[in-house]
Parts: sequence; structure tokens; C-alpha cells
Amino acid sequence: MGTDQANAQEPTPPLRVFAAGSTRGVLAAIAEDYTKATGQRFELTFGPAGLLLNRIRKEGGADVYVSANIEHPQRLFREGSGTRPVIFARNRLCVTGRSELGLTQETLLDKLLDPSIKIGTSTPGADPGGDYAWAFFDRAETVRTGAKETLIKNARQLVGGPNSPKLPAGETAIHYYFTQHVADVFIDYCSSHTKISVGTEKPSDVPVTRVEVPQPLAMPINYGLTIPVTSGDAKRKDAAYRFALYLLSPDAQRRLSEYGFLPGGGL
Repeated sequence: MGTDQANAQEPTPPLRVFAAGSTRGVLAAIAEDYTKATGQRFELTFGPAGLLLNRIRKEGGADVYVSANIEHPQRLFREGSGTRPVIFARNRLCVTGRSELGLTQETLLDKLLDPSIKIGTSTPGADPGGDYAWAFFDRAETVRTGAKETLIKNARQLVGGPNSPKLPAGETAIHYYFTQHVADVFIDYCSSHTKISVGTEKPSDVPVTRVEVPQPLAMPINYGLTIPVTSGDAKRKDAAYRFALYLLSPDAQRRLSEYGFLPGGGL
């Protein structure tokens, strides 16, 4: 067998993508589309973006990094360990609560300030979702004096940290912690791991209401995309750049709305 023929038959090495856990559904769908079109295979690793950042800085191992904020990719860029980040997608902050609480945008802050309400959040520092929850508390203080202290007292960091309890197989955090009466509301993204129109998430025996955080309590949520430059493999780097360009293409961006995200683009 000639060298050219052998190289042609050599399988493309999997592209290693580290991405925020909230992109699990949409990125898997986009990667599947890309594989069908190009043959490129993937190793997708999802988790709290802050913990993934620490892993990249210590061990490398990622060809593409998607964070639920822009700050983590910018840090790699400033350190010379990543390309200048771009915004892959945008999101919004939502609060999901037990339906009997009667959450609306108008009543949201009053309900959260009730000392009997247990607020579930992700873990600040380890996961941007927790950082956004605490930024929400900061904004609440600007419209209601003393709100931040009360909200922090009511908050429980239940997911996204290095020592967060492991959920039972097949469970979502909201369903599990609501049924266990550990939380009454959860501050999280408005996006979904599954297609919004299909509604394939696990049915809950706890009826819930989801409310988007209103202005002036809302904040921009931008998902940063960067190519870590820790690998010296030119083929991997080229494949990573091609996939990053695809993530910003109209075909990939159209997928975002299916999972509740907003389009990205820009710095």
C-alpha cells in the first residue's frame, strides 16, 4: 500500500472540545452535524466552565474551549494560552420555581426575599452560573436595600462546584432538589439541554414555573469561544480552527435557538 493511500485511510483524530455544561445539548447536535458533513470525530467534555479552565491551565488537553462567560477565555488569551475569544452564543438568566409560588417577573424579587424560600444556585468561582446568580444578588441590592444579604442567606450552592453532590443517574438538578425539598427555586440559564420545541426533558412530578429575570436585574450572558494553544500538533490546530469557524457559521448558529440560546458573534 502506498504512503498516500495509507494516509488517506488514516482516521481523523477526535477533536477534544471542553465546554460549559449548559451547552451539552446544542454542542452535541452541532458536532453531530459537523461529523456528518466532514467525518471529523469528537471527544466532548462538559462541566463547570471554571473547573474546565483550571484543567486546561494545568493539564492542557483541549483543542476547543467554550465557556459560559467571556472572562475565562480572555484569561487564556492574556496568558498566551488561547486565541483571542469570540462570542459563540448568548443566554439569559431565568428563575425556576415551584408553581404554587406564583412566580412572575413582577413578583420575582419579593418571592426570593421571603426568608422561607430556599434558593438553589450553582457555585461561584467554579461555574459562571453561580457567578451570574451572585451578580443578580448585586443588582437586587441596587433596587432594594438589604436584598443582597437576604438573598445570600437564602441561597444554597448545590451544583457546579468541585465538591457538589453527585445527582442520581437520569436526574436533573431542579427535579431532584425540588423533590428532596432542598430548594424551592433555582437560578439558572433560560436555555435547555434538550430542544425547546420537543420538550424531552424528564417529566417532573413537581409542577414548575420558569421566569426570565427582568430588567434592571438582568445581565448579559456571553459564551466565549477560544482555541487553546497548548498543543503543538498542527493538524489538531487546523481542525480546531475549522470547527470554531463552523460554530460561528449560519448553519451552527441556527441550532442555538432550538435549545433556548441567542445567536453569538462579535467580541
